[in-house]
Amino acid sequence: MMPTKEEMYKALEERHGKEVQERFRAASVAVCGLGGLGSNVAIALARAGVGRLHLIDFDSVDITNLNRQQYFPEQLGQPKAQALYDTIKRIAPYCELTSQSVKLSDENIPDILSPFDIIAECFDKADQKAMLVNCVLEKMPGKYLVAASGMAGLSSANEIRTRRLSKRFYICGDGENGLEKGLGLISARVEVCASHEATMILRIIAGQYEP
Repeated sequence: MMPTKEEMYKALEERHGKEVQERFRAASVAVCGLGGLGSNVAIALARAGVGRLHLIDFDSVDITNLNRQQYFPEQLGQPKAQALYDTIKRIAPYCELTSQSVKLSDENIPDILSPFDIIAECFDKADQKAMLVNCVLEKMPGKYLVAASGMAGLSSANEIRTRRLSKRFYICGDGENGLEKGLGLISARVEVCASHEATMILRIIAGQYEP
């Protein structure tokens, strides 16, 4: 039987503590890009009980995504924003969840992302990452931004770490191993980086910050 909303949140409070869980429940996060990073980040935040999530991606699920992204073979061809929405609704049915199949740009980023407390940069391509980071830092300086750089290949997962670059800007990864070097994206290492992003977002919500 489906647990009630009260039962779901009581179980989370027992795991996380009432004060922290109330912070999670009151928070809102926009996840930009729903590939290997974003699909894992979004699911981790949903499982933690983050109250409001907005999922953004313009792409559709492809068979090459299945090695590291949180999609199923029967979702091939579906817009990622809708496919992940459906999955998260099964995991966290009481999360206030919205999604958009849209390509972010300098022009639409402020309007789309302004309602959310924290922005998760989860793109695959370096130029898209730079575009989002630069736009948020320049036009939305009051937002918290958690980004990623360097998670490809099979180097040690211990090289992936979280760094605080400015008061509201954090970056996760090893800073070196990217797609531009021709290294493949392998599920375990991508998920480590995604877990760093999700953990940093939860720490921000809880009022805990990297030095």
